[in-house]
Amino acid sequence: MFDMLVRLYDLPDVSSSINELKGQGILIRRPGAYERHIVTDWVGRTFSPKWVSETKVAFGRQPVSCFIATCDSRIVGFACYDVTARGFLGPMGTDPSVRRSGLGKALLVTALGALRDMGFAYAFIGGVGPAEFYAKTVGAVPVEGSTPGIYIDILPDPEL
Repeated sequence: MFDMLVRLYDLPDVSSSINELKGQGILIRRPGAYERHIVTDWVGRTFSPKWVSETKVAFGRQPVSCFIATCDSRIVGFACYDVTARGFLGPMGTDPSVRRSGLGKALLVTALGALRDMGFAYAFIGGVGPAEFYAKTVGAVPVEGSTPGIYIDILPDPEL
């Protein structure tokens, strides 16, 4: 795993994708503080307990530094930013049922746009999984020497 760097002043326009997703009943929005337990439970069940910790940090920010995607009042994706470190994107993920719908791109660009709106010119995507997706979608480039990056000496999860 390595980090990637993104130019925030050169993000693609995803407004038509967001409108297309709306037509399919998928909405992208910030969750309310009162939804923290629902969002973090979904993140833990769908992805990783470690991502729960990071997502909880997002709910400590004002505004919440997370976006969720919902369909029929059910979470189908999320993207957090500025949680593990300032200017970092992640964690983020989409439910397998909506992959390849354009939702990942819409969530990614929405969260990166929020970092841009905070005044950042560049953002890091930490501990990248799908590097090809980030490179193709937002022109992210690998950060040389970023392994393990900020994720040093991670404590093992006692439940695993």
